[in-house]
Amino acid sequence: MTNDQFKDFSPTIPTEPGIYKFLDSAGVVLYVGKAKNLRNRLSSYFGDKKHTTAKTKTLVKHADRITFTIVDTETDALLLENTLIKQHQPRYNVMLKDEKSPLTYICIKKERFPRVFVTRKVIRDGSTYFGPYTGKVRIDQIADLIRKLFQLRNCALNLSVENIENGKFKPCLEYHIKTCAAPCVGYESETAYNKKIEQIKNILKGNFAAVKTHLKEEMEMFSENLQFEQAQLAKERMALFDDYQGKSTVVNPNIRDVDVFSIAPDEKEAFVNYLKVVNGAVINTYTLTLTKNLDEDPETLLVFAIEKLREKFNSITPEIIVPMPLAVPGVQTVTVPRIGNLKKLLDLSEKNVQYHLLQRRRDAASRTGRQTPGERILRTLQADLHMNELPLHIECFDNSNIQGSNPVSSCVVFRNAKPAKRDYRHYNVKTVQGPNDFASMEEVVFRRYKRLLAEGQGLPQLIIIDGGKGQLSAAMKSLRALNLDGKITVVGIAKKLEEIFFPEDPVPLHINKKSEGLKLIQQARNEAHRFAITFHRDQRSRNFLKTELTEIPGIGAKTAEKLLQHFGSVTRIREAQAAEVEKVAGKVVAEKLAKHFTNNDE
Repeated sequence: MTNDQFKDFSPTIPTEPGIYKFLDSAGVVLYVGKAKNLRNRLSSYFGDKKHTTAKTKTLVKHADRITFTIVDTETDALLLENTLIKQHQPRYNVMLKDEKSPLTYICIKKERFPRVFVTRKVIRDGSTYFGPYTGKVRIDQIADLIRKLFQLRNCALNLSVENIENGKFKPCLEYHIKTCAAPCVGYESETAYNKKIEQIKNILKGNFAAVKTHLKEEMEMFSENLQFEQAQLAKERMALFDDYQGKSTVVNPNIRDVDVFSIAPDEKEAFVNYLKVVNGAVINTYTLTLTKNLDEDPETLLVFAIEKLREKFNSITPEIIVPMPLAVPGVQTVTVPRIGNLKKLLDLSEKNVQYHLLQRRRDAASRTGRQTPGERILRTLQADLHMNELPLHIECFDNSNIQGSNPVSSCVVFRNAKPAKRDYRHYNVKTVQGPNDFASMEEVVFRRYKRLLAEGQGLPQLIIIDGGKGQLSAAMKSLRALNLDGKITVVGIAKKLEEIFFPEDPVPLHINKKSEGLKLIQQARNEAHRFAITFHRDQRSRNFLKTELTEIPGIGAKTAEKLLQHFGSVTRIREAQAAEVEKVAGKVVAEKLAKHFTNNDE
């Protein structure tokens, strides 16, 4: 995907959290990433920013398109990213060495005197889970803080009423170091313990104003008593609370495994978004495109899509969530939520399908105003030559002569990638004697742009010189003399290997042979060569047929051509010795020429 293509695509990207996928032209997932702000994250791959790693450059180069899915929080994005990486195993992602989830949760166990602990597994047994959390250090700090504040038990003993009353347990070390209040021996009542659990739930939900007040009072007390170390610890705990993000909506143990569907119909198509939810977490997403043949209603289209998507993803979940009442074969429960967590999942699906619809509409609008072939070719050429501006106006020069006779040059002009034949110009070389391509190029380039500057005409963005480094250097002498150096991109094209040379750069540029940019350069070069050859032939024929020599009785065109090829001009024939003329054309012709020149001089 190019920068220009991304500029057209970027308005459809939301600024919400989500995951994005780079796909190649065959639809293979190259990379899966997460973002707090999708538009900002994807924009970092494009524009003028230079990528620091070769992997990122290669990824952007091979990406054909980008898809995205929005979620509620950045943590949700991390969970979905982790699932999709395991599913697709993208080439440019760093793979996990094991199948463990990088996400952790805080569990409040459903039991008498509940334990509070950190876990990677969500077990649907009625326990309460908060999370997921993405940082191990952070969750360890929170868990440690809870233990220190509330002195909870961490043992797995069965603290039934009978066991406690029968004195089955004894206080352990945790009680003696003041990290547990020993409910196992009845030192703490179930009511008092459960009040602490409720406060912990409020903290994990983000309702920890009372705890902040407690820490503040504690910090002030330590400070007044000159216990600065303890005061600092209390201050750090307050800062931790300020940074704490409460709970995530990814996991809710009350949500069973469900499939979520939403539909966005358009004039000729309809789009159906599918969210796969397992253990309360969104683990997969897909948007199906349907072509409408008749005026099918959304309900009919959605039922058809649900059956296809469940078959495609081998889903057997007994419950589906949809935006309207439906009768779907093989589904036990069809839920149309109005409030609560299920409604949030449906809203998420509908938000994704609406973004997909918006993106398709923008794509259709851009196709309507798509670049013409000429614009596409010029942008390719601009990229090939690393130009700062689009080469809308191109001029190409070529020389033509035969052993120095009748030296001429041509200048062809291309506008918008097409020949502008009315602007073609040809030149008779005036200051160069003999076959000197370098000097001829220097003269013609100087004459061309001196006139354009004098007449106030527009200059080209690109000048192409037919030839290698020698011709290019000669052209640059004239451009420097006219103070045009650096104002126009100038290149030379060598004929053998189609190498592109830049001024003062000994290393040629090799453009891909299939590039439309190179083909345009070749077309301009060939056109300049054709125009120069045609003009040279015309000039040579005109000189041969209408020269002063052919007006002399007894001297034909072939004899005149032979003389001009040897001497170069009529003036040199007039100045030549009779013996030299006789050697080229014979004694009779030499005598006729001598007589003719003598009569004309009188």
